[in-house]
Amino acid sequence: MPFQVATATPRRAVTPAAFVRGVVAAYARYGRDPAEALGKGQVTEELAQSMDGRVTAAQFEALAGHAMRELDDEALGWFSRRLPWGTYGMLCRASITAPNLEIALKRWCRHHSLLTEDVLFELAVSEEMATISLREQRDLGDLREFCLVTLLRYVLGFSCWAVDSAIALRAAEFPFPEPPHVSVYPTIFCRNVRFDADGARIVFDKHYLSLSLTRSPADLDSMLKGALRLTVLPYRRDRLLVERVRRVLRNARGRILGAEDVASELALSTRTMHRRLREEATSLRDLKEETKFDLAKQELMRGRTPIKRIAEIAGFRNEKSFSRAFRSWTGASPREFRDRYR
Repeated sequence: MPFQVATATPRRAVTPAAFVRGVVAAYARYGRDPAEALGKGQVTEELAQSMDGRVTAAQFEALAGHAMRELDDEALGWFSRRLPWGTYGMLCRASITAPNLEIALKRWCRHHSLLTEDVLFELAVSEEMATISLREQRDLGDLREFCLVTLLRYVLGFSCWAVDSAIALRAAEFPFPEPPHVSVYPTIFCRNVRFDADGARIVFDKHYLSLSLTRSPADLDSMLKGALRLTVLPYRRDRLLVERVRRVLRNARGRILGAEDVASELALSTRTMHRRLREEATSLRDLKEETKFDLAKQELMRGRTPIKRIAEIAGFRNEKSFSRAFRSWTGASPREFRDRYR
C-alpha cells in the first residue's frame, strides 16, 4: 500500500539548518568528518551555519540517512550509547502487528526503553485526550532540541503511517526556549505550540488510539526505504476528520457555527478543512444538515422537550424554519414524527 506523506511538496525547504548542525555535531562527537554526508545532502557549509537557512525534506533525508549509516547510530549522538542502523526499523516491526494504535504506542514506549533509558516515552490517556510525552533521564546538552523534536516526529510519523491517517495535534509543548526557527514548528507539529514547558509532549484526540493498523510487513519494508521524510513532513489524510467535525457541531447545541469557527476548533485553516472534507466526499454543509437532523430526532424521541427548544438546540433561528427543514428530511412535521415514535 503506498503511503501519503505531505501537504507540501518535498522540494519546499522547511527543515531548519539548526537540525543540519545537529547532524554535524554527531560527527564531531565521534571524531569524524561530515563532508561526505553534507555532500550527499547537497548542503553547503554556508547553508549549514546559516541561522535562518532551510533545507528540503529530500536534502535532510539524504544527509541524515548517510550520517546514521556512516556513524552506525540512528540516535546521531543523542544518547549514552549508539543505536545501530536499523534500530528504529526494528521498533516499527515490533509495533506494526498491534491490533490498534493504542497497543502499538504502548509497545513503542516499552520497547524504546529497552534501547535506551536516557529518554523515556510515556503514553497517557484522559477522558478526551491522549498524550505522548518524553521524560529526560540525562542532560542532552546542545542536542536537546534536535533530539526531542526528532523523537516526537518519529513516533508521530510512524503512527500516522501505520493507521494511514493524519493525527491532528491539539498541542505540542517543549521544555526549551522558543528557537529562532520557531516558524517551522506549526508545519511539523501544530499551530498550538508552547515553549519553556515542563516537558516535551504532543496531545491529540484519544479516538485516534482506536484506529486499526492497516499496514503489512511488505508495506513496512517499502516505508523504511524513505522513513526519514515522515519526520519532517506532515501526513495528509485524516481518517477521523469527518467525525471530529460532527463532534464540534454536536457540542455547539444551539450556537450557530461558521466555517471559521469549526476550522478553529480543529486547529486547521478554513481552506484546508474544506479541501480535506472534499477528499472524504463530503462538505461542511452536508455535515451540518446531518447533525441538525440527528440532534432534532434525538430530542423528539425523548418526547419532553418543547419543539421551539429543539429548534434552538438543532441550530435553527426559529421554529418555522426548523419544521420546514424537518418535513423535507422525513416527510413529517416534528410533532407528527414525535407522535409516530410514541
